[in-house]
Amino acid sequence: MANFSKSNVPQFSVDVYQNEYLPEGGREVNAIVTVTSTGGGTSGRVPLLGASATPSAVPGNSPDAAVVIMVDCSGSMEYPPAKMRNARDATAAAVDTLRDGVAFAVVAGTHLAKEVYPGNGRLAVADARTREEAKHALRRLNAAGGTAISTWLRLADRLLNSAEVTIRHGILLTDGRNEHESSEALRSALDDCAGRFTCDARGVGTDWEVKEVTGIASALLGTSDIVADPAGLAADFTQMMTNAMGKEVADVSLRLWTPVGVEIAFVKQVAPRVEQLTDRRTEAGPRAGDYPTGSWGDESRDYHVCVRVPEAGIGREMLAARVSLIIPAPDGGSPEMLSQGLVRAVWTDDMEASTSINPQVAHYTGQAELAQVIQQGLDARKMGDLDGATAKLGRAVQLAAFSGNADTAKLLSKVVDVVDEASGTVRLKAKVAEADEMTLETRSTKTVRVKK
Repeated sequence: MANFSKSNVPQFSVDVYQNEYLPEGGREVNAIVTVTSTGGGTSGRVPLLGASATPSAVPGNSPDAAVVIMVDCSGSMEYPPAKMRNARDATAAAVDTLRDGVAFAVVAGTHLAKEVYPGNGRLAVADARTREEAKHALRRLNAAGGTAISTWLRLADRLLNSAEVTIRHGILLTDGRNEHESSEALRSALDDCAGRFTCDARGVGTDWEVKEVTGIASALLGTSDIVADPAGLAADFTQMMTNAMGKEVADVSLRLWTPVGVEIAFVKQVAPRVEQLTDRRTEAGPRAGDYPTGSWGDESRDYHVCVRVPEAGIGREMLAARVSLIIPAPDGGSPEMLSQGLVRAVWTDDMEASTSINPQVAHYTGQAELAQVIQQGLDARKMGDLDGATAKLGRAVQLAAFSGNADTAKLLSKVVDVVDEASGTVRLKAKVAEADEMTLETRSTKTVRVKK
């Protein structure tokens, strides 16, 4: 483990957990990389880091972050009428949570995107006056029109990137399916916005499409969740904005360097949720590639790195990969390395050493499988494949119990009757509330940390 830090900025550390021992002829090396940031999340106490960081980004001089809240105002938000009212109240609560000096805007989303506050392509700067003005403007929100989320995202992108700030973040609320544009239009918007801002996405009620909402959050490195009861929106929006205000470091990437002959099998985030990063690699020089991780505050995340090394004889050892945490330099120069760790490979004839599975690797391999079999089980259930659904969801119950993922186990118990969790024996419930099934699907990628 290596740690690099400077005074008055958040500090990052990288710890690598692995069994470096391979049998003769062994090629696959697995490691869990734990990245921890401390000293951030201080509500403006320290300067921010990232590609756009400038002296003016120091809190107290000018906004150090920008947030755009996108509120679904399509016609379905009026049914029941409390839904629109709760959305207005939730947005007002989020506005109240903004730090002084943070740039912000509110967008109404239908088949078009309209600026609610402050308007004219601008961002407001949060203070007592602008918060009150924004909340007054929210009273004019009403439900009418269709849903074309790409227009919401593109307007948010234009607004966010008009500000010279470090942290750019969106919050998106929808209650329905993205019916008034093609899936290609949404995909194109997500591709264009990726890396430009992060975005948390929420679905309210049960008439929206889980894969659309989770796909938005995944593409933009944010969180996703369901708020089945609109009355819970205010608390959820307040927590989302509190988390956004805690971000201190932007544009952080995991850089993976590998020696000649080493192949990368996959790179994925495995805690606090499973997120595939393999296909998001951007080349960063000879045998090096960067994988985006988004913005950071005071937090810790785990990543699973799997590489394939050339075969070697007993007694040989090699550096299988070097994992570095980097951010772009403010002046466009060479990236700054925040911390790094090493992944090793050692060939041995000690059978006990080479067959031992590192506890962290074993735990997160199970957590990734848990997320996968939940999705497969729910898909099979929707297609009428009850035997397949029972088998997959039974395996999910078994994995959740073994890993101590109590939250997921509780969600599974609303979809299946558990006969024996140790063996994964379950029966599908005859009737399942739509909200319960959607909650399980939406939260299926949430994981628990390895038990110490």
